[in-house]
Amino acid sequence: MTNAASAGGCLRCRLGKKSARDQTTEEDDAVSMMKSDIRKTGKFYHDQLSDTIGDTPLVRLRNIPREHGVEATILLKLEYFNPTGSVKDRMAVYVLKEAIRKGELKPGGTIIEATSGNTGAAVAMFAAANGYKAVLTIPDKMSAEKVDTLRAYGAEVHICPTAVPPDSPESYYETARRILESTPGAYMLGQYHNLDNIKAHYMTTGPELYEQTEGGRFDVFVAGIGTGGTMSGTAKYLKEKRPEIEVVAVDVEGSVYYQYFKEKTVGEGRPYLVEGIGDDMLCPTVDFSVIDAMYQVNDEQSFRMARDLARKEGILAGGSGGSALHAALEHGRKLTADKTVIVIVPDNGTKYISKMYSDAWMAEKGFLK
Repeated sequence: MTNAASAGGCLRCRLGKKSARDQTTEEDDAVSMMKSDIRKTGKFYHDQLSDTIGDTPLVRLRNIPREHGVEATILLKLEYFNPTGSVKDRMAVYVLKEAIRKGELKPGGTIIEATSGNTGAAVAMFAAANGYKAVLTIPDKMSAEKVDTLRAYGAEVHICPTAVPPDSPESYYETARRILESTPGAYMLGQYHNLDNIKAHYMTTGPELYEQTEGGRFDVFVAGIGTGGTMSGTAKYLKEKRPEIEVVAVDVEGSVYYQYFKEKTVGEGRPYLVEGIGDDMLCPTVDFSVIDAMYQVNDEQSFRMARDLARKEGILAGGSGGSALHAALEHGRKLTADKTVIVIVPDNGTKYISKMYSDAWMAEKGFLK
């Protein structure tokens, strides 16, 4: 099995201390690449912010794995380097550009979406830059930072109750559909049902990660599942290139995915606090066929791990990133030192300062001992 310790040097070594010569070579390569881009476009700048989506870094964890008895290399793919601070920039902009290309989204039209906040931010950014109106529905459990961000981009925001079934007229899904029906010429992404959600990551995140790791020279891919697009599209591409890569999905207690994966039955969803992961319904944008294993984590495990990540590695991530890392470490304890695990960190912790990064909020929820 080819892995990060194969001939040519392991990723652990390449991510370690660099010699002056290595550093100079990398800088020369970067300059050469920049010049190549300038020659190709005739410009040294981007036309709009959405053009900067992607090429997010991989960063090795140096402290937390050791504390948890993990010998394998754990790399985080930090998706908060995208313009609005999350992986959802990839999917939202890809789907919107496809809608424009197909003539489904007309110039000056209205974009409607049900969002937990990150997709909404990407939609609102794109709308603001391209002359569209954004109308977004969001559950009331989402952080004030997320809601305020949507409004800062100029979006119209409708806050809906969280603790209702997905088919309730009050849910953020049904509210978005109702607005769509009453708005002439409007377009809705429909991230929970639109298979372009998967295709976006198959076309972008998967190839990027494969090339970034010099032809998929790693062993395990770990990602949370919300709509499932990131996991499904990326994993599909990776499996086609290197079937031996193990795909580990992460769900949260209260969501329906874990039970379905284990028992092929759909339970009833119940409220939970982690944002942007899991769901109370099965989404067709989750491709269970590419998943080899699934872990279930709870709110406390997610939040405490994210807080540890900030304080022990200097990486400020959201709660769903904590969920994914908690599962990656649990899985990583089964692996030997020559293995490499890549974990998707979906968003930035600055979106949650008033919640999981607040000691008062954590104590109120019973998560601080």
